[in-house]
Amino acid sequence: MMENQIEIYTSQDGSTQIEVQFEGDTFWLNLNQISSLFDRDKSVISRHLSTIFASGELIRDSVVAKNATTAKDGKSYSVEFYNLDAIISVGYRVNSKRGTQFRQWATKRLKDYLIEGVAINEKRLEQKNKEIQVLHDGIRIISRAIEDQVINNENYAWLHQFSVGLQLLDDYDHEALDEVGKHTKNAAYPSMAEYLNLVNQMRLEFNSDVFGREKDGGFDSAINQIMRGFGEQDVYPSIEEKAAMLLYLVIKNHAFVDGNKRIAAGCFLLFLERNGILYTNTGQTIISNEALATLTLFVAASKAEEMETVKKLLISVLNRNMK
Repeated sequence: MMENQIEIYTSQDGSTQIEVQFEGDTFWLNLNQISSLFDRDKSVISRHLSTIFASGELIRDSVVAKNATTAKDGKSYSVEFYNLDAIISVGYRVNSKRGTQFRQWATKRLKDYLIEGVAINEKRLEQKNKEIQVLHDGIRIISRAIEDQVINNENYAWLHQFSVGLQLLDDYDHEALDEVGKHTKNAAYPSMAEYLNLVNQMRLEFNSDVFGREKDGGFDSAINQIMRGFGEQDVYPSIEEKAAMLLYLVIKNHAFVDGNKRIAAGCFLLFLERNGILYTNTGQTIISNEALATLTLFVAASKAEEMETVKKLLISVLNRNMK
């Protein structure tokens, strides 16, 4: 539905023009505008409004809103605006032909906005459903590829190597991903200087003048976000949750001119290493190069409303690769 749409209403005789502000399924006029609309003195309009509220026909707080406006003298004033219900109630009392014409015009415009709004929302919903389907299709394609290899291979001994991935796919489809990490010990946080030193080292590898150049305070915000808590309770209680949100926030804050995904992945690895879970007991990295790249791209492609699902997937990958 269109909001804050402003149109100019012109009376049929062309003698009056009024700026009408549509918002949602109603519109708003101030006292001066209502007076011009019905061609009645402001004192008459005020008396009608007082009667309407006093009789209980309308509840004042539900049909009146205040907006700040700046006068020619530069001072700010609070101006009351009245919605469609209040304007129509006044119109019945003044019995104005001009008011009837206005109601007909406004009703048609509101109907147009409602129809257009429904069309816009339907289009957005269709697009959203397509995006969700793409994610599900991608995961199912991977699953099907693995299953095809199993069917076409007489030796199934290697299947156990993919059991973690297959279980993740199944849990994703059934919304059963892990919500909390396995490690709830106090986290060791790299300092900002250490993170920036990492960025500087990466800049040498990528040989770019814009790589790692900060645009705003988004990087600092991401680093500090995972350390927050309420009293003695951390917002993200486990190491895995903190690591997942660090990767997510550095990517989504877009704090750098270039290299946001690469920097986020590097910081993610630094945090895991500092907290002793980058490597498993067998000396293998908890996440492969390919998985790191895939998960980083998965985060970057996700929508804001998918954050919880993304976080759970990252936590699940870390939890289930721990040996």
